[in-house]
Amino acid sequence: MPLIPEEPQIHEKAQGPRATPASGRTAPTPRPVPRPAAPPRPGRPGPLRPTPPAQRAPRDTAAAKPGPSGPAAPAATTAGPQIQLIPASPEGALDAVEEAVDLLLDSGRTPGEVLVITTGEPHPWAAHELSFGDAAYWAQHDAGDDVFYADAAVAERAAPRPVVVVAVNGGAESAAVTALSAAHSRAGALLIVCGDPQRINAVLGATA
Repeated sequence: MPLIPEEPQIHEKAQGPRATPASGRTAPTPRPVPRPAAPPRPGRPGPLRPTPPAQRAPRDTAAAKPGPSGPAAPAATTAGPQIQLIPASPEGALDAVEEAVDLLLDSGRTPGEVLVITTGEPHPWAAHELSFGDAAYWAQHDAGDDVFYADAAVAERAAPRPVVVVAVNGGAESAAVTALSAAHSRAGALLIVCGDPQRINAVLGATA
């Protein structure tokens, strides 16, 4: 049952000046006027509900969303991705990749924007996902909700993403060439390579 707010008390100042008794008698104490029963309130609207979608004014989607020529970077695809090299030994390349991915996520990149490719031993997350079967592994790739880890042997099957991180953590020279070639063609804005700088420069020269 809704609570009825109390009637405000009327102070003497709000009642206006009181008449001074002509005979000097003390003015009688005013008797409290009995409060009449509260009249039924007109239909009080309940909580406001949002207007049904059919009655809402259409949004100007052209003004709300940037057009295809906005700052989204088709220019980056024509000029190629920016390349960053992080020196690391084959044994430390995976650790360097983890640090790079953490920095990317801290800077505002979403996990679905990042692809990680390894040239040697698979990343532990790739091994974990593959333990559920090949179909589940690629279903996670197709969902695009998380960082995807791929071996160089299957990197050609991975879809492009804004950022590709490569761990040159061993493997044959051909694996490094395959990984860097696939990474360069799939990186939309940024390509990060973690490994031995001399080997990476040699491979990048071979793939250019």
